[in-house]
Amino acid sequence: MKLCRAPGVLVTYALGSCIGICLYDSVIKLGAMVHIMLPNAPQGGNDSVYKFADTGVKEALRRMGTFGAVKSRITAKIAGGAKMFDTFDNSQWGNIGERNAKAVKDALRQEGIKILKEDVGLNYARTLYFESATGTATVKAYGKPEKKL
Repeated sequence: MKLCRAPGVLVTYALGSCIGICLYDSVIKLGAMVHIMLPNAPQGGNDSVYKFADTGVKEALRRMGTFGAVKSRITAKIAGGAKMFDTFDNSQWGNIGERNAKAVKDALRQEGIKILKEDVGLNYARTLYFESATGTATVKAYGKPEKKL
């Protein structure tokens, strides 16, 4: 998770099944980006809280608040959550991207954060850029047209 103010730009690469979450307070031009890897933090784990949808969203919002963000003004844009591998069974790892997308949406909804735009799913990796001056997110993927979120 990283924070920046205008005119900073945040970027995260290689969002396959992972989800990039852009959080933005447009009044103070404060942006945050979280790169989550899994839906839920394990009980009693020592891993970074930012790796998981359930704990990463909550902690990023808390950190934004310490820099003056007001939760009621914060909006979100998300990208990633691809199905990168075909599996022969329906194991929980078969479509972790779909599970990540659902967990991120649930976590944002629980915090009262509106998702303005998203680019999730399908079967390809993405790179996500986020401009704190405008709140614009840009998704780039090999062989695909650039998308503005």
